[in-house]
Amino acid sequence: MRSTSLELLLNDDAIVAVNKPAGLAAIAGRGEDRNLLQSLAEQLGLPFTGSADPRLRVVHRLDKDTTGVMLFAKTVEAQRHLSHQFQNNTVQKEYLAIVAGSPTSDSGTIDAPLAPHPNDKLRMAVDPKKRLGGRRAVTDWRVEARARAFSLIRAFPKTGKTHQIRVHLAHLGHPLAVDPLYGSAEPIFLSQHKRNYRPTRGEEERPLIARLTLHAHRLTFVHPDGQPRTVVAPLPKDLRATVRQIFGVALA
Repeated sequence: MRSTSLELLLNDDAIVAVNKPAGLAAIAGRGEDRNLLQSLAEQLGLPFTGSADPRLRVVHRLDKDTTGVMLFAKTVEAQRHLSHQFQNNTVQKEYLAIVAGSPTSDSGTIDAPLAPHPNDKLRMAVDPKKRLGGRRAVTDWRVEARARAFSLIRAFPKTGKTHQIRVHLAHLGHPLAVDPLYGSAEPIFLSQHKRNYRPTRGEEERPLIARLTLHAHRLTFVHPDGQPRTVVAPLPKDLRATVRQIFGVALA
C-alpha cells in the first residue's frame, strides 16, 4: 500500500489522525512488510524512530483488519497527554460493527473480564472468575439496524482491552459477521441475502466484504491544547456498500 493513499482526518503541530485502512498493521510486527506508522511517517515526511521531536509516535492501536480513526502524536508531550487519556479510559470511542444474528434487546452493556486465551496465544477470552488473570472490560452497545442474518451495531467500549469488542460481541452470542478468530471467516455475498440477485453472466460473484466487519467510527478526546476534539472516520467502500446493500442504510 502506498503511503500517499492514507486519508488524514486531522493534522496539526501536535497530533495527526488517520483513517486506517484494512490489511495494514498499526505498527511493525513479525512478517509485516509495511505498517501504518511507517507509511504515515513517510507521507508526512517525519521520522518514526529516535528521540528528537517532531517525530511520529504511537498512542493506541487497532487490529490489522479493523478500519477507522487512529491517533498519532508528533511530540513526546502530546504522546503522554493522549496516552494518559487512553490509559484512564476517558477517550470516548464509537465503533460500527456488523454482527451475526439479531440480539433480543435493542441495547445493553457487556461487563466481562478479559484475559489471554489459555490455549491460543492469538486470542483473548472472557474470564468471569478471573482465574486467568482477567481484567475488567466494559462495552455498551445498541442496535442500529436489523436484517435477516445480520445486525448493525454501534459499540462503545468503556475500557481498552485487546480484541475487546470482538470478544464481547461473541460472548453476547453475536460475533462479527466476518471474524476468523471469534466467529466465521466466510465473506458476505449479496446473493446470500437478496433472493433475486444474480451475478452478471460469466462473472464470478465478488464478496461485499471479506475482512473484519468492524470500524472505529468516532473518537472524542482532549487535544494537547486543552480543547475537546471529535474525529470521525468515513466508512471504507466495502463496509459502506455492505451496510447499504444488507440494511438499506446509507452511512458516510
